[in-house]
Amino acid sequence: QLQFVESGGGLVQPGGSLRLSCAASGVMLRIWTIAWYRQAPGKQRELVAHIDSGLHTHYTDSVKGRFTISRDNAKSTVFLQMSSLKPEDTAVYYCNIVPYHTDYWGQGTQVTVSS
Repeated sequence: QLQFVESGGGLVQPGGSLRLSCAASGVMLRIWTIAWYRQAPGKQRELVAHIDSGLHTHYTDSVKGRFTISRDNAKSTVFLQMSSLKPEDTAVYYCNIVPYHTDYWGQGTQVTVSS
């Protein structure tokens, strides 16, 4: 069974940057398509970006050109580099497979974009 531990969140001003990390354990990460999801207060969880085993990436329209997803299979870690952050990026960020599995949600990491 996969387990994910997210880290790297924090409070940042609009226009700032953060790099999130997702450490995976349990199975070989490299075979999975891994996604970053986020859930803002009062909203449904949404898929932000994903990366497959061939390193092909996909982004939701609202983060294209600002966020970059990458992975280091040797370290079983997936990253999300976030730049030009906006207040609407404020959310708890999680990683999971695609499609997500309900048993694999971790605690997430809080990202707050505010001046």
